[in-house]
Amino acid sequence: MRKLDKIIVIDLEATCWEGDPPAGETSEIIEIGLCVLDVASGEREPARALLVKPHYSTLSPYCQKLTSITPEMLEDGLDLADACAVLQDEYLSETRTWASFGDYDRMMLQSQCEARGIPYPFGRSHINVKNLLALQKNLQHEVNLHEATAMLGLTFEGTIHRGMDDAWNIAAVLDKVLLKRNSQTEATV
Repeated sequence: MRKLDKIIVIDLEATCWEGDPPAGETSEIIEIGLCVLDVASGEREPARALLVKPHYSTLSPYCQKLTSITPEMLEDGLDLADACAVLQDEYLSETRTWASFGDYDRMMLQSQCEARGIPYPFGRSHINVKNLLALQKNLQHEVNLHEATAMLGLTFEGTIHRGMDDAWNIAAVLDKVLLKRNSQTEATV
């Protein structure tokens, strides 16, 4: 049975380069940032970073500068399978709705799990916060996370492109979107 009390907000960071990846390397997840949003109260649980050790790529200087993640931080990182097990065991990810800012995170996690033969840690209930915000605000196009926080009167907290910080801010955006939606529908429920 699906649990609707909390939404698991995820933001992935992956190895990247200024141009094409070096020969033999491919982009892979290095951080699963997460923040759990309580639907009823709007409270966010402390954000968490599941650092994942890459197997098929190295951390470029560009990626280090962009994400603030260093090779030393990944030395004791989890294997992707172990990180997915944390999501399932500690956050009951298969039974809860999860959210991300855009569809990249969903597609990246699905493809990496499939390529490595790892069970996908989530069920089918996913919220694309970037799209939901654009639809709710009747925007002509989707906006980035900094634009979204500013548009909603929120202050971005932390470091952009650091998964746990992005997840924290995405949860705040999602809460604002849900609260507005809730206030519009409460009278009819």
